[in-house]
Amino acid sequence: MSLNVCTADGRKRHVLVIDDDPVARATMSAILQDDGYTVTCAVDGKQGLNEFRKCRPDVVVTDIIMPEKEGIETILALRAMWPEGPIIAVSGGGRIQSADFLKMARALGASAVLAKPFEPQDLLSRIPPPREECVWQSTGVEYRS
Repeated sequence: MSLNVCTADGRKRHVLVIDDDPVARATMSAILQDDGYTVTCAVDGKQGLNEFRKCRPDVVVTDIIMPEKEGIETILALRAMWPEGPIIAVSGGGRIQSADFLKMARALGASAVLAKPFEPQDLLSRIPPPREECVWQSTGVEYRS
């Protein structure tokens, strides 16, 4: 279990995973739950924003290419409600290279980015510790908070 899993008051940290691909969503959820996080899942940005309002997670992981409300729109909406919250954007690409989407996501407010496919530790290493007041760097990934 990661040291990042609990808040200062001992509560398990909550991660919202937003991805339209059921395999990717289940995989990310399993990785996070196996490491001790509480996880809520959503199938697109619209459902993700509704879940965000209900559960107020500590971290959001969102895919970029999704139906209904795609990831860039979701990141912008989250930033309007949650200016300092950690948002991790993930993408497997599509017609445009994954790196282009991730670069755009970073410029528009994602705290960290991750290209699919990835190893479990790649995802876990991008979740910042439960201290919002600092900028955190690990394995070359910078987090804005």
